[in-house]
Amino acid sequence: EVQLQASGGGSVQAGGSLTLSCAVSEFTLDEYAIGWFRQAPGKEREGVSCISRSGSFGNTFYKDSLKGRFIISVDDAKSTVTLQMNNLKPEDTAVYYCAGDGESWLCSSELRVPEYDYRGQGTQVTVSS
Repeated sequence: EVQLQASGGGSVQAGGSLTLSCAVSEFTLDEYAIGWFRQAPGKEREGVSCISRSGSFGNTFYKDSLKGRFIISVDDAKSTVTLQMNNLKPEDTAVYYCAGDGESWLCSSELRVPEYDYRGQGTQVTVSS
């Protein structure tokens, strides 16, 4: 059974940084789409970023407003997906979830991460002004 375990949330002041990690188990690393989405109180879920692999090909996508501040990466050896979040803003406050799917094409500019087949529990990120 595929499992994703998110960690690394916390509270920071605006301008600070946090790194979220998602430990992935029982998931093939030859073809996948893995990403992060978030949900703030009273708001819709929104895709944050995704990373894909299909054989030797891969791709990454970010929500436009987060480009340059967030960086997604994969550590194959540790089966971990990391989201480095820099220069955080109060509007980044939300519960962040990691999610995965075996179809690499699902990682696209549409950021349909909330629709992926598997997801982990959320981790709270709070940014104060």
